Amino acid sequence: MSALLEVRNLKVHFPLKHGMFSRVRETVKAVDGVSLHLAPGETLGLVGESGCGKTTLGRAIVRLVEPTAGDILLEGDDLLKMSGATLRARRRTFQMIFQDPYGSLNPRMTVEQIIGEALDIHHLVDSAAARRKRVFELLADVGLESAYAQRYPHEFSGGQRQRIGIARALAVEPKLIVCDEPVSALDVSVQAQIINLLADLQQEHGIAYLFIAHDLAVVEHISRRVMVMYLGRVVELAEAKEIIRTPLHPYTQALISAVPEVDPATQRQRIVLPGDVPSPIHPPAGCPFHPRCPIAEARCRTEVPPWREISKDHWTACHLAGAPAAARA
Repeated sequence: MSALLEVRNLKVHFPLKHGMFSRVRETVKAVDGVSLHLAPGETLGLVGESGCGKTTLGRAIVRLVEPTAGDILLEGDDLLKMSGATLRARRRTFQMIFQDPYGSLNPRMTVEQIIGEALDIHHLVDSAAARRKRVFELLADVGLESAYAQRYPHEFSGGQRQRIGIARALAVEPKLIVCDEPVSALDVSVQAQIINLLADLQQEHGIAYLFIAHDLAVVEHISRRVMVMYLGRVVELAEAKEIIRTPLHPYTQALISAVPEVDPATQRQRIVLPGDVPSPIHPPAGCPFHPRCPIAEARCRTEVPPWREISKDHWTACHLAGAPAAARA
């Protein structure tokens, strides 16, 4: 199956300017050479701790942040070569659901205006009656009553606001939705409802998701494949069940060890990583994880680990992944 989305060696660097003449002194390497592909109707989970570059990557893909280098191909068309009216028209194909359901909706607009705005911009309805009918249909799709259309965002709970955000994204019938931690600000019971809603909508409309989160348990539930980021780079990629069952990269192993288990008999030994995440302004030489890695050896400090396939469809960037324990000793 051909890829709906293909990202090649994407970099997003932010210059830091200092001094009287605002000269660029340093650069924040928020995303540093990320590649990925996403098939139609697939969900790719993207995980990593705060500051690893997940959100920046998602925003760069939908052109809310301008990449420094790389390619973003959507159905074979390079989004980075588009601008103005061409890009605006292409935005029908991809949308974004934001993390904050409180800050992502205009408090001065009714729900009908919020959802209907997308219909107006892309000329998807030809009358006020058709516009209202379509808004009611979208509200029903996300489990909200049509009577809510005349209310304002402050009248809703966090979960209801996120449903409105989902309805807004669905309005233009996109093929790809970037979900930027869409449940992290919600209660646990509401999180499950939103995850199930997204899964149902995907099955009904065939939408592909890039699902960004820091909670591996949530990502495993909705994703077919999972990609792990650390300090702006991808360190592991595999099928969701495979990466949970057999994590290869030491960073992934630490993330999974923090996921709570319901059955005490299956509790994993918690891996506590020393120190803090290094600064993306001055990333470490060699493997970016080596300052915190419990099994790092000399070459990890100087050689960038190659991106390689250890087993079928299970990729990682680690010198020691797949090596016997004796070889690492």
